[in-house]
Amino acid sequence: MKQILQSLKTGSTEVAEVPLPGVKRGQLLIRTSQTLVSAGTERMLLEFGKAGWIDKARLQPDKVRMVLDKIKTDGLQPTIEAVFNKLDQPLPLGYCNVGMVAEVGAGVSGFELGERVISNGKHAEVVSVPLNLCAKVPNAVSDEEAAFTVLGAIALQGIRLVQPTLGECVVVTGLGLVGLMTVQLLRAHGCRVLGLDFDKEKLDLARGFGAEVVDLAAVQDPVTPAEIFSRGRGVDAVIVTAATKSSEPMHQAALMCRKRGRIVLVGVSGLELSRDDFFKKELTFQVSASYGPGRYDPNYEEKGHDYPVGFVRWTGQRNFEAVLDMMADGRLDVKPLISHRFDISEAEKAYELVGGAGPSLGILLSYPGIEVTPEARTVTLVTNAQPVSPARESGQASVSFVGSGNYATAVLIPAFKQAGAHVRSLASSAGVSGVHAGRKYGFDEITTDANRLFTDATTNAVVIATQHDSHASFVLQALRAGKHVFVEKPLCLTAEELSAIEAAHTGEHLLMVGFNRRFAPLLLDLQQQLLRLSGPKAFVYTCNAGAIPADHWTQDPALGGGRLLGEACHFVDLLRQLAASPIADLQLLSVADSKPCPDTFSLQLRFADGSIGTVHYFANGSKAFPKERLEVFAAGKVLQLDNYRKLQAWGIPGFRTRRRLSQDKGQVDCCAAFLAAIESGGPAPIPAAELFEVQRWLLQAVGR
Repeated sequence: MKQILQSLKTGSTEVAEVPLPGVKRGQLLIRTSQTLVSAGTERMLLEFGKAGWIDKARLQPDKVRMVLDKIKTDGLQPTIEAVFNKLDQPLPLGYCNVGMVAEVGAGVSGFELGERVISNGKHAEVVSVPLNLCAKVPNAVSDEEAAFTVLGAIALQGIRLVQPTLGECVVVTGLGLVGLMTVQLLRAHGCRVLGLDFDKEKLDLARGFGAEVVDLAAVQDPVTPAEIFSRGRGVDAVIVTAATKSSEPMHQAALMCRKRGRIVLVGVSGLELSRDDFFKKELTFQVSASYGPGRYDPNYEEKGHDYPVGFVRWTGQRNFEAVLDMMADGRLDVKPLISHRFDISEAEKAYELVGGAGPSLGILLSYPGIEVTPEARTVTLVTNAQPVSPARESGQASVSFVGSGNYATAVLIPAFKQAGAHVRSLASSAGVSGVHAGRKYGFDEITTDANRLFTDATTNAVVIATQHDSHASFVLQALRAGKHVFVEKPLCLTAEELSAIEAAHTGEHLLMVGFNRRFAPLLLDLQQQLLRLSGPKAFVYTCNAGAIPADHWTQDPALGGGRLLGEACHFVDLLRQLAASPIADLQLLSVADSKPCPDTFSLQLRFADGSIGTVHYFANGSKAFPKERLEVFAAGKVLQLDNYRKLQAWGIPGFRTRRRLSQDKGQVDCCAAFLAAIESGGPAPIPAAELFEVQRWLLQAVGR
């Protein structure tokens, strides 16, 4: 299918061929008929992409500080690679979609096949959208009109925050699409409206919708006209829908308002606010969050948990419905806002218009229609001249990947490629990240149907890099299909899953968890030193993990399992390797907080040979401090590995400190060891018994 993607590195826009998305639980699969280009938002993205490196840095000073901190701790090369990988990711554009329901995901009620719906889906021939971000289109509303619904909901949410009453006078600053719909919706509320803009055509439209207007190209100071408009009292409210870096609209809004007036920012504006402006009048100021309550709440958007109507009358979805109702009875007229129409195949012309100086307003993209078939969920990137032999016959490693998220595309896939792997298929849920990685790393095909990988005779190894809650099911599916398995940690999230994996693993095929730190060059140097030392050892591993939001999926017990299972497992495995002795006991000590999963804790380990270990995993430290440090005390000697860049020792005659210019955590060597074991038929790089042992102790520590 066709989908519009934009490069954040260059600002270029393309119509890419992308596999059809799958439909997850709680989602609708929609065959698109129309989408609307959100000129303000999408123009800003185009301008950011086209900006030079210095201008990009100026636009994101907080990201610059993060980059500088990463250089100090990890080195220049890994930091540059991380930045370029981030900017290299294609950005799917659009969020104003109309189409017909093609598939209904499990757990969805209230929608039927063939119904017309609007959603915040992308500019693509087919989109998969969560239930709460969709709404049915009334018969009286055309597809072209319905395409304006999401922008109309943004306008409506700004109005709801202003809380206008009949007869109040309200200023709308900026008469783009959102501003002009704001004018109409305010008029429907019974308000007097004053519209401000520089564009004569937009001012004429606002006047036609019943607003009085001020031409900012002719009047430098709109405060005086606003004073006259409000009969000398000051306006009741100002809604700023403009997109500008200047703080002047906010200053003017404060001057226009009466005492205890209200200001709501719907667009984008500079926010250098004057306390004096707000203090004397006791003004209120609020920034509107998109479509309404529920926006950016994972429970509402992704999990489908609606807010009770008795407590939250107007959610994002209910705002969609209200806008559609206003269109249906004619109180919101968007037909005059349509300035251009393009077919999806001509989308690049549309974006030339968006990024150019020519006049435009509502730019619609139409879609000819595409058949939703299983075959459309796979796109071939490489056409082989000869049929591909089954991998098990060739004896070579042919690797397919499930998952193309940040870690997979930035680290895991490049590591396998550098280790010499032939990459066969790449499965991703949405397809967009898969297209980019598939092209960049030379995959034969990309797909949104993960099941295809397990039945593919040309694939003999599957790498699993998906959300943690899916790891166990994919591992089991791969083992039962007779594939070698490399799963990014964790192996699983429950004891029941672990038991099932142990039963399915017969030893005929390799099972590997991505414990790459075992293979780091400096860690191997440290291990060689330990082999010369006798007696029990004491290990201290400190991870300055950094904070992540409590509502991030990795912190969800069901989805991510928490940071202990998701990341601290690395360090438990590493101490198990260095001790070369089974774990005899593992205890968890965590700080007291309200999070469902601990992210600041210590693990106390005891090994069968008498060695002990402590893993300090802390999320409450400074990012300027190095992330990882390992200290080993044994036989009167001390070894210290600092962030995989420096290894030093005390008490070891002749030992010279090892340093690396850049950090190497062993990812490439880990992947190479897995590939070598496949092709040689040798033993697994990490014994399966150790993987199961470590996982069992971790699950026991968190009560699973």
